[in-house]
Amino acid sequence: MGNIFPHIRRIKLACPAFCVVYWYIRKIGVSDPYGKKESAMAQLLPENSTLERTVRRAAEQGRLSHAIVLSGTGDLTDAARFIAAAHVCEGTDRPCLRCRHCRKVLEGIHPDVSVIRDTEHRELTVDAVRELRQDVYIRPNEAARKVYIIADSRQLNERDQNVLLKIVEEGPPYAAFIFCTDSPTALLETVRSRCVLLKSADLPPETLPPETEQLCLAFAKGKLLPVTRYLVSLETRKLKRDELRTVLRSAWCAAAEALLLQMGKETPDPACGETAQALARGLTCRQLQKLTALLEKYSGECEYNVGAGHVLGALAVEWEELL
Repeated sequence: MGNIFPHIRRIKLACPAFCVVYWYIRKIGVSDPYGKKESAMAQLLPENSTLERTVRRAAEQGRLSHAIVLSGTGDLTDAARFIAAAHVCEGTDRPCLRCRHCRKVLEGIHPDVSVIRDTEHRELTVDAVRELRQDVYIRPNEAARKVYIIADSRQLNERDQNVLLKIVEEGPPYAAFIFCTDSPTALLETVRSRCVLLKSADLPPETLPPETEQLCLAFAKGKLLPVTRYLVSLETRKLKRDELRTVLRSAWCAAAEALLLQMGKETPDPACGETAQALARGLTCRQLQKLTALLEKYSGECEYNVGAGHVLGALAVEWEELL
């Protein structure tokens, strides 16, 4: 099995269907013997090689910023821990994921890496922010740096962000901050301008958003009108680009699962369930291949400065051509 991975990496660039198969192979846990430190890496950055390379290159060149905005969907804590490990690692290939500091970050017990979140309140409490501000000026216990991971930057109100802005600008040189968010716009422009923006690759969703389910059911009818009507309804909701990206990326996961069902997979992923089955029943293998390519293309378009309406309109046109 091990010898197929280098070939898959070459083939998947040329064939959308092979991308789906490769994604599934990685998803069910088959290890790639050519990957770096696969078992340890999988705990922190599953399917996130772009972010890994960016962080490693910056660490190697001594340019890993002390202030980072990490954006993406879902829980970004694991990806943030990978960045934190790069800050505190004492190995040569940072993060090595083998030294004592990296191991403690992997286990979530490093005394100099703090994850700041409040599961009981919508916003961080005044006491939590005050404690963070005081702790910053206490020197690290073990590592050369102290890293603070803000697990959900939407929990920071404007006052809190201004407090942290001052620390980011004038705090001690050993302090580093990672602001996790589903959208960088959740942070003040003054905060964003002091940070380096990194993006985390999307992981398959645990549940499909309602908008995704409706869109996929429209696609499953294999006709133009149901899809056009629903895309128009999405446009009237004035979705933001990051919200539309989540919808389209989740739809890609469902379409990929449907393609796997047509290829012989017996049980659909629980996250996609009936939605993937409806797509598998309603569309041909060729249509599903084209649809996964379209959804991947237009979820990527949401990364750029284009309106959601433009993306939805272009998607409708290409869907008509596909039929």
